[in-house]
Amino acid sequence: MLSRSWLPQPLLSLVLLITWLLLVNSIAPGHILLGAVFGLLIPLATNPFWPQRPHIRRLGVFLKFIVTVLADIVIANIAVARLILGPPHALRSRFIELPLDLQEEFAITLLASTISLTPGTVSSDVSPDRKRLLIHCLDVDDEAALIAQIKSRYEAPIKEAFEC
Repeated sequence: MLSRSWLPQPLLSLVLLITWLLLVNSIAPGHILLGAVFGLLIPLATNPFWPQRPHIRRLGVFLKFIVTVLADIVIANIAVARLILGPPHALRSRFIELPLDLQEEFAITLLASTISLTPGTVSSDVSPDRKRLLIHCLDVDDEAALIAQIKSRYEAPIKEAFEC
């Protein structure tokens, strides 16, 4: 069995191998070998840039979170398309500050990325004390309701899945 020092990110290594085989559209032995080399060398080279490995503490919660985010992305795409195709004066865009309950860097990054992936919202900044996240929203009717929705749909599952 390979030690962690030779294979620091086994899942990343596997994903890189599969991605390479899909890109070259071949499972010839040479391509498998080259993909395996990439899968070994890239994680070794990037390992120092991973300050702490995220550990999923509750996989079921995380999988449900992924499904929620994917559904929200589809729904938000439709909503944003309607807003963009509608009259420009109907937009109520503004910045809001989301108070954070998350403490771990990875969890905060995942929340900020999730918000940015959802059309109509973009994470802009994290306060230096990591207690607030600045978000630009394309259309805000009720700021308190939006904050509550983000906290319940995204922040709470991330906290449950990744933090103690």
